[in-house]
Amino acid sequence: MADHTVKAFDADIGQLRGMISQMGGLAEDAIGQAMQALARPDPELAARVRADDKAIDAIEAEVERLAVRIIALRAPMAVDLREVVAALKIAAVVERIGDYAKNIAKRVPSIDGEHRIEPISLLPAMARMASDMVRHALDAFAARDAEAAVRVVESDAALDDFYDSIFRTLVTYMVENPRTISQVAHLLFVAKNLERIGDHATNVAEMVYFAATGTQMADRDRGGPDKETR
Repeated sequence: MADHTVKAFDADIGQLRGMISQMGGLAEDAIGQAMQALARPDPELAARVRADDKAIDAIEAEVERLAVRIIALRAPMAVDLREVVAALKIAAVVERIGDYAKNIAKRVPSIDGEHRIEPISLLPAMARMASDMVRHALDAFAARDAEAAVRVVESDAALDDFYDSIFRTLVTYMVENPRTISQVAHLLFVAKNLERIGDHATNVAEMVYFAATGTQMADRDRGGPDKETR
């Protein structure tokens, strides 16, 4: 009976990891497709990104139900309990990442494809950095890899620096080209969403670290007094 219980628990944990991985894959795809839609621009692709967000929401609900069932029926202890709770929290964070991708897609219809703003070419590289952070954080969760989680957190500084650079570039461009103010405002919004995706990836990494080690990760530099509270 004990052996059966252990196998059933392992199967539940495996299912949890699988659903988190699936959510992460969908969120990464959403980020990539939203940026493709922005770069072209492609309102139809942007509309699909917004519609597909419902799939991420549905999996989050499944993760919540399974996590509650595991806690109620299996009564996990120590590291097992930490992993279940981490999965529950991570699912909520990944759902939020999907929302940021959806928000980027919402900006696409406001971008003028005939009068392309040069700084828009910087945003795809920032999006790749943010998406890589998400993927690496979820890989760390799947592998229970605390060291990999630390590397994700450390990489957030580079994304923040990239955001600061893009922000300055866009503001300068807007000042020099007043007729672009409306479009540049949308791009500033996109850049901020990408920066927040990176913040959420670091939050996932911190949860992974705690689940794996039972201790909180050392405080990281939040970027100074003006940095938004995570």
